[in-house]
Amino acid sequence: MSVQAALLRAAVLCYYLVFGALGDAVLLATLFLWVRGPHILRSLEVNYTEIFVIVAALSVWNGPGRPLLFPCQTTHTRLFPKKHSFVYSYLLVGIPVGWTGAAGGMISNDEHSTGADGWYKINAADYLERGSGHLGLRGKLNAYLESQGVDASRYPYAYLVTAAKFLGYHFNPVSFWYLYSADKNLAAIILEVNNTFDERRMYFLTTDNTTESIEAPKGDSLEGDTPAHHSKPLRKTWPKDFHVSPFNSRKGAYSLVAHDPLNPSMEGRGPINNTINLISSKGHAKLVACIFSDGDAIDPTKMNTLQKFKFLASWWWVGFVTFPRIVKEATVLFFQKRLHVWYRPEPLKTSIGRHADKTECQLEPLFRRYLKHLVEKSPEPLMVKYVASGIADASVETMISDSARGKPSLVEEMEFKVLTPVFYSRFVYYAHDFEAIFSELNENSTIWVSNAKLLPKLFIKKEPPLPLQTASYLDYGYFTAIKKLRQRPERLERPLTSSQTNTATHSQKDIRGFRLSSMDGYVLTHEDRKARRTYRNSVLKLFIADRIALGSVDILQLEHWILRLLLAWVVMR
Repeated sequence: MSVQAALLRAAVLCYYLVFGALGDAVLLATLFLWVRGPHILRSLEVNYTEIFVIVAALSVWNGPGRPLLFPCQTTHTRLFPKKHSFVYSYLLVGIPVGWTGAAGGMISNDEHSTGADGWYKINAADYLERGSGHLGLRGKLNAYLESQGVDASRYPYAYLVTAAKFLGYHFNPVSFWYLYSADKNLAAIILEVNNTFDERRMYFLTTDNTTESIEAPKGDSLEGDTPAHHSKPLRKTWPKDFHVSPFNSRKGAYSLVAHDPLNPSMEGRGPINNTINLISSKGHAKLVACIFSDGDAIDPTKMNTLQKFKFLASWWWVGFVTFPRIVKEATVLFFQKRLHVWYRPEPLKTSIGRHADKTECQLEPLFRRYLKHLVEKSPEPLMVKYVASGIADASVETMISDSARGKPSLVEEMEFKVLTPVFYSRFVYYAHDFEAIFSELNENSTIWVSNAKLLPKLFIKKEPPLPLQTASYLDYGYFTAIKKLRQRPERLERPLTSSQTNTATHSQKDIRGFRLSSMDGYVLTHEDRKARRTYRNSVLKLFIADRIALGSVDILQLEHWILRLLLAWVVMR
C-alpha cells in the first residue's frame, strides 16, 4: 500500500470518528457487540463450576464477618465561613481482613493469585503503606500496627470497609479499618485518608485514647439517619495535620463518631454509620461529613444473575463520578461562595507522599546508591536508615560506613526520610550537596532527618571538586550541557491562601560558577553505561523543561512530538 493510500485511509477513519453520523455509530456499536458481546455475557454468567469454585474459596474462611456490599449515602455540610451542603450516593465494600477469594463473582481479594475474580476488586497493594501487596491485607495491617508501636496480637480480627476498584479504577477518599479484640468487640479504628494530590494519612484511633474531646456543638453535629446501634459508638478527637481540602487549612482538629457495622460480636451486617466533624483552630464547628447506609447490606453470594445485573446497572457509575463530584463542589465553593483556597503544603513526616513520576522513579535508585556510597566512604562511624518516598515496594535500607564496622560502640545513627518524591528531581539542581540537604530540610521540607547534626559529617566534602573527565564524547557533551544549564531551584514557598500575595523576596542571581555536582561525579565514576544514560537524560530534560516548557517534562515531551510532526509534514510535502 502506498503512502498516499495509507494517509487517505487514516483521514477517512478520523473523519468517521469525529464527524460520523448516528448510523455510523450504531454500526460500530453493533460490530463491537457482535465481537465482544459473548465475552460480556460470559462475565455475567454463573455456571455450576463457578459456583463450586466460589463456595470452595469461601469455605476456607472460618473467621467472623463476610464480604458485603454497602449501598450508602454521603453528606457534607459546611457551617463556616459560608454554609454549603450536598448529598450523594456512594458504594462501599466490606471484607474480613484475612479473607481471600471471590464472593458471588462480585467481590474479590486475590492475595494468593488463585485467579479469583470479581467486579469489585480489593488489592492489598492499594492500602496503608504503598506496595508490598505480597504481604496481604493482614500482613500490611500488622506491619502498620508495629510501626505505631502497637502489638498486632491485640487485634486478632479486622474488617475493611472501602471503595473497591471497579473495572480497574477507584478514587478512595477514605477507608475504615475496624479492629476487634479477641472477644470480638470493636477496639480501634484506622482511618485511611487520601487527598486529591495522591497523598495519604493513616490515623490510628483506639477506645482507650485519652485525647480530650473537642466536640462540635450539638446543634451543628450531624449523623447518618440510620437506626441507632445498641453498642456504644467509638468517639475520638485528634489534631489535624493532613491537607485534604483546598478550602481548609492544615490546622484544627477532627472528631469521629463511628458505629460498629458488625455488632454484635462481628455477626451483624451493617449498617454503616460514621460521622467526621472538622473543628477550626478556634474551636468552631466548620464541617460535618457523614457516610451512612442507604438500605440493607447485600451478601453477594446470595444474589442470582438478574440481581447482579440490576445491581451493576444501578451502581457501576458511582465510583467514576466521585472525583468529578468533588471538582463540581469545589467550583461552587470557589466561584459562588468565594471561599479562599489554601495552597497545598508539603506533607509532614506522618503522611505518605504522592506516587513518583517517571523522572523521579529513575532518579531515586541513583540517589539511593549515591547516599550509600557517601555513608560507606565516610570516615565517621555512621549508620543511616534511608526511607524512600513515592516508590511502590521500595525497601527501607540501613547503610553502614566502613569505619563503623570496627567501632560498633561509637556508631552514630540517623534516619533519612524523603517526604515527597519531588526531592529527587530537586536534588540534582544543586551543585553543592550540603546546600541541597540544608535547603530541602529547612526551607522546602521535602526531607526529614532524625539527627541533623550528623549531616555535615556526611555531606560536607573536604576535597576540591574534580574536573569533568569522561571516557565518552557523548557523556562529555551531556554533562557539559548539564553544567551550563544547572541553577539553584526556586524555593517551595507559596502564599497560604489565594487572598494573599507571595511573601517570597525577589530571587537573586547566583554569581557562583556552577560546576559538576558530587552526584554527577559519582555517576560518571561508579555507575555503568545504562545508569549514566538514564541520569544524564533525566537531568537534562529537567533543565531544558525549565527554560522552554514551564518546568514540565510532560510539556517538553509534547513539544518534542509536535516538532517531530512538523518535521515529518515538511519532509512529506
